[in-house]
Amino acid sequence: MDIVVLIGRVLFAALFLISALGHFTRTEAMAGYAQSKHVPMAKAAVLGSGVLFGLGGLSVLLGVWADLGSLLLVLALLPTAVVMHPFWRETDEQNKQTEMIQFNKDMALAGAALMLFAFFAHVDELGLTLTGPLFDL
Repeated sequence: MDIVVLIGRVLFAALFLISALGHFTRTEAMAGYAQSKHVPMAKAAVLGSGVLFGLGGLSVLLGVWADLGSLLLVLALLPTAVVMHPFWRETDEQNKQTEMIQFNKDMALAGAALMLFAFFAHVDELGLTLTGPLFDL
């Protein structure tokens, strides 16, 4: 069972680590896109979300306070969904569908990260982690 959880953590964390890398290597382009979505302090927001994705992804991957790392991912994903993908504001049907897909993806990932938080904070024997949980549910 430990190996299955580890494989799941690797697959889950990879998305966020790759995204964090993009936030740091393509900051200006991503800030321009965020600015087009009316994000205040777009460059800082891109860098901040990159930090949250990076720290959260590493935490889940390595099993270092993975419960806290999961919460960091939720903290980044929920505002991203609402601010970056407001499908309810779109009038063009194709844009609306695209934004709705991205919104739903971010919300589903936030839900998965929240479940991981509960898992890490509740399960006594995590296996294949470097630390135990920071929180105790």
